[in-house]
Amino acid sequence: MSKSIFYHAGCPVCISAEHDIIDLIGAENVEIVHIGEKRDRIPEAENYGVNSVPALVTPKGNVLHLNFGASISDVKG
Repeated sequence: MSKSIFYHAGCPVCISAEHDIIDLIGAENVEIVHIGEKRDRIPEAENYGVNSVPALVTPKGNVLHLNFGASISDVKG
């Protein structure tokens, strides 16, 4: 993976974190994935080890869970 992936569910906590991540590492260095809208990406996030959102997966595959917004099971419904 050449850039980070930021997974979120669209809540205010997630949107705020998204803006901070873009400010910190630059929009060109992160793919933003709203898993509430792109539900087909939930299994991908789970495979990386994401268990709550917002979360940032680094290019080396490390998962950084940021300020708890929602669990993956809540997003799955």
